[in-house]
Amino acid sequence: MWKICASFLLTSLTTALVLPQRDTQTALNLPFSTAGRDIIDSTGNVFFMTGVNWPAHQEAMIPEGLQYSSIKDIVAWVPRLGLNTIRLTYATRMIDDIYANDPNQSLELSLINSLGQENGTKILTDILRNNPQFTKDTTRLQIFDAAAREMAAQGVLLHLDNHMSEATWCCSLNDGNGWFGEEMFDVDKWIRGWSWIAKHAADNWPTFVGAGLRNELRDANVTAYPIDWYTWYEKMTAAADAVHKAAPEALIFFSGLDFDTVIDPVPLGLTLNGTVGTSTEGKTTQFNPADFQYSDKIVLEIHKYDNEETQDPCPVFIEKWYEKGFQALNEADERTMYFFPVILSEWGFLQDGEYWNKTTYNRCTIEMVQKYKFGWMQWALGGSYYIRQGIQNYDETWGLLTRDWSQLRSEYSVQNSLELM
Repeated sequence: MWKICASFLLTSLTTALVLPQRDTQTALNLPFSTAGRDIIDSTGNVFFMTGVNWPAHQEAMIPEGLQYSSIKDIVAWVPRLGLNTIRLTYATRMIDDIYANDPNQSLELSLINSLGQENGTKILTDILRNNPQFTKDTTRLQIFDAAAREMAAQGVLLHLDNHMSEATWCCSLNDGNGWFGEEMFDVDKWIRGWSWIAKHAADNWPTFVGAGLRNELRDANVTAYPIDWYTWYEKMTAAADAVHKAAPEALIFFSGLDFDTVIDPVPLGLTLNGTVGTSTEGKTTQFNPADFQYSDKIVLEIHKYDNEETQDPCPVFIEKWYEKGFQALNEADERTMYFFPVILSEWGFLQDGEYWNKTTYNRCTIEMVQKYKFGWMQWALGGSYYIRQGIQNYDETWGLLTRDWSQLRSEYSVQNSLELM
């Protein structure tokens, strides 16, 4: 997630949850596939994936919030909010450790190594109190498995997102994880990781529905591969091939460039060029879905935050945003060569009961969703992180839930955003 973070303290609005009921799609007729601009279920009905992000990619490499709540209660927020999907993030490092048979994969050591002996031990005690099915020796993967089982039990889709290579907060331009071949972004390990976890998910997670190949590709200072659309095509399709071989029923989400804010060359069928003076000089290609065995599994994803604190009127906001890749949804747009579903896999704002109406971002995002009819996943469900950017028990003021994951941070914000989309 790329956003401008406030440095001031906020007073949370913690009113009791009383939300109007909204229509939900309770039947998960898997597997899903795509038909033109739509995701369709196994019965041929159009399905809109609407959900939240549940981060699990940071230093501890387990889903956030377990020191405050049980997996069961965390997952229960999704249907309670009338949603159907969790975007669960992970770091390639977790799979690297499995391959290496690293001795630090236990819950106890994962917490101690990320939080220190004292705090790690305390958080372990809290997690085991809320989740007595675990022990100190439960592995990270076993916790992912438990989360997946609970999602299936509650009829919630699991969309798995490769958020980072190294287990840490995302994202910045100098974190070493932003582009193929950057310091922390080993392409071979990334693809190997997808082969392993996609197979595991397909075999063990009943509502596993999709794989987000890579979160927020972005510029980098030093990288092994040129930063261009040709490199994007070469590396992303290689990872997609690996996912499809391991999990042939899974949807495959392709993110774009510039922190996943632009992907229009794909639906427009533009030539994807290499870069003069680099290893991709003179190389060109085009993203044609007919070239892939998984042509009916391709979904485009895009992110949108209010970094500009926009006051654009909604027609202007929508027109500018449309040009970033939403041509994929518009069968009336003569410029569009290939149609795909588009998912807004990250969006969100300060849950203070006020920000939703301070700029036009929230209102215009709602209008965009209503106009072009696409799925979305809000950032983020939880109200805190075990550790973020060196700060333990970090308060996520953009989270739907309070710091202790017990109730909505701002019911008013939810009613004026998620409830209207």
